[in-house]
Amino acid sequence: MAVEWLFTPGDVARSRFAFSPMWEVVASLRAVQGAALHTAQAPWSRAVRDRLGALGLGELTGLVPAAGYVPDFLTPTPDTHQPDFAAELARVRATDPRVARAEVARSAPRSAGMAARFDHDPAGTLAWVSDALEAYWTLVFQDFWPKVRGILEADVLYRSRRLAEGGVRDLFAALHPSVTWHGDRLIADKGCIHWGELGGAGLVLLPSVFQPLDRVSVMHEPYRPMLVYPARGMGNLWQRDPEEVPGALSALIGRTRARILTALELPASTSGLARVMELTPGAVSQHLTVLSDGGLVSRRRLGREVLYQRTAIGDALVGGHH
Repeated sequence: MAVEWLFTPGDVARSRFAFSPMWEVVASLRAVQGAALHTAQAPWSRAVRDRLGALGLGELTGLVPAAGYVPDFLTPTPDTHQPDFAAELARVRATDPRVARAEVARSAPRSAGMAARFDHDPAGTLAWVSDALEAYWTLVFQDFWPKVRGILEADVLYRSRRLAEGGVRDLFAALHPSVTWHGDRLIADKGCIHWGELGGAGLVLLPSVFQPLDRVSVMHEPYRPMLVYPARGMGNLWQRDPEEVPGALSALIGRTRARILTALELPASTSGLARVMELTPGAVSQHLTVLSDGGLVSRRRLGREVLYQRTAIGDALVGGHH
């Protein structure tokens, strides 16, 4: 079984990358319930266990299970490259209650209690779900968003460079093993069957830190078509805190520069590093200039962004001090 989309030249040109805090929120709710499917996120799940206990997820976990269908209205396809959570939550709140009720009904009997609530009071239950998602974002997820966003930004920059240098065939060849490109068709192995023409609107490509490593997710008509894939570097996100850098390396080049150099396991922008490091972009830029002058990092422009990555010397220096 597979999802297949037919591309026209216009679809290729209009396909774009984006990322979605709402998708990460919903996917993280799956992760905290299904450790076997989300091994890469196990350290995060342990870190937020106390917060989850204080919040109490209640029926929300029935609506967002560890595996299986999640109502599509909870994760609308991003309409901008970098939407913020408030904007995406507003779109969820604005869902037609009849659409939400119909989508929740598809997931019964697993969410029978929630389906009954939607049948009784669609608008009121939709408001309750939106409030629950907002509380979860505020109490559990918001503190981690800068790190997550840094990984997503690095992935988009990397994929955009790959698309610019090798074209759409090269992009999809390395996106995920379950995705294949066949001339004018993209096929994603999934537990469902769908065929559709993109119709000139293109495909939204969404990296996700909380996407299971062995699969992709899709949204298709009547929503804007979207393909969600595991972001590069997600497996290392929770394994090493940027504060934990080798002491010898810190003594050699300074603690902050050592943190930045250690964090550059994947190419990143100044703004992405600033979010992960919790520093100002100006401070990160100054340290990157010193590291670049010393031959430890290189830089290249990709559109309006400048992407930094460790050189072979920088890799050897980080590796030699672990």
